[in-house]
Amino acid sequence: MSDRPSPRARRFMPAGPLTGRIRVPGDKSISHRSLMFGALAVGETRVTGLLEGEDVMATAAALRAMGATIERGADGEWRIHGVGVGGLLQPEAPLEMGNSGTSTRLLMGLVASHPITAQFTGDASLSKRPMGRVTEPLGLMGADFSGTTLPLTERGLSPAVPITYRLPVASAQVKSAVLLAGLNTAGITSVIEPVPTRDHTERMLKGFGAELWVDEEDGERIIRIRGEADLRPQTIEVPGDPSSAAFFAVAALIVPGSDLVIENVGLNPTRAGLYAVLRQMGGSIEALDRREVGGEPVADLRVRHSALTGIEVDPAVAPSMIDEFPVLFVAAALAEGRTTTSGLDELRVKESDRLAAMAEALAAAGARVAERADGLVVDGTGGEPLAGGGPIATHLDHRIAMAMAVAGRASRGGVEIDDTAPIATSFPQFEALLDGATGSPSR
Repeated sequence: MSDRPSPRARRFMPAGPLTGRIRVPGDKSISHRSLMFGALAVGETRVTGLLEGEDVMATAAALRAMGATIERGADGEWRIHGVGVGGLLQPEAPLEMGNSGTSTRLLMGLVASHPITAQFTGDASLSKRPMGRVTEPLGLMGADFSGTTLPLTERGLSPAVPITYRLPVASAQVKSAVLLAGLNTAGITSVIEPVPTRDHTERMLKGFGAELWVDEEDGERIIRIRGEADLRPQTIEVPGDPSSAAFFAVAALIVPGSDLVIENVGLNPTRAGLYAVLRQMGGSIEALDRREVGGEPVADLRVRHSALTGIEVDPAVAPSMIDEFPVLFVAAALAEGRTTTSGLDELRVKESDRLAAMAEALAAAGARVAERADGLVVDGTGGEPLAGGGPIATHLDHRIAMAMAVAGRASRGGVEIDDTAPIATSFPQFEALLDGATGSPSR
């Protein structure tokens, strides 16, 4: 198990409006994948805008341990010299994943079709998270696992067996793990997706030269990949993470007087569900200078304080905003009327049980919230500030911590969270950026 830093409690106080222009860190999903695919390409891949949080650094360290050369230049550009598909080496020590479920599940996919053995370890939070949804399909391809929670040992098989796998739950991580195992598996590996999930893996693998195609049959997406692939090195500019931008978008919507531009935000339709939902609630969110960067749609978002109205959130949008629900619940707490969510069983197996954690946190901050089996019902204040309170138990979950920090900005007495340290897993600059946007130096 890895040692967590000592807890750092902080009370986030009401402050001025959010104004000016900010830029959030690079997209986490694209950052992980740019390192992995660069490590499997022969030659030098260059990446700018990489998210340098703990989760992505865990991916970089694991790939180095399996033979790739990954270095950060003084100019912030990352250079990756890959080993080629099939060229990963046996790691000499356990691969320490920290808190990163994405690193763990995707790297398991890579290891599955290589003739190597790897042990995966993680922190207390990650060690509680279920890995069976990944070990099951990878087991069908020939990989062998010592268990379904960390720490576990995986023995890959080469040649692995191509499979056709129907996702039992909507999960981009499971889909990606199977496709990554398929890279080094002769023949065609197929994933059937009843509900579309984020498609960064498909877009980027095609960009690296993999033979991958997507068909629509009977309302389902079928993604097929032909192994054994040859990946070509790329130059990648990582767009800003829409999940990180979400905290600032909600803060600007609920703090009076705010008028904020968030630059260079990735707006991949499989990830941008939150922004459509916030607009449906009456949020003023304008996409400026729409463009495409590396196959991904990007824009600058201008967000202004708005009177929000509660809605019933269509469960079909859940996969396109699964990580944004904690901060959506905060927006709902300040809206006029009731917001109802359902179909969110997936949130119970994230870094924490996010439904229970957010219900408890919002109630402690003065919001009216009811927890259901698969969602929350939030009765908003109609724009009146929350009373505030705490300390909020964040359960080592970075998104709970950031969502409640935003709630503190729209409260009377501030919201204290028990630990800001987990925020570094995805967004090390979050507190400084939030303080700067609101002109608040305070604790």
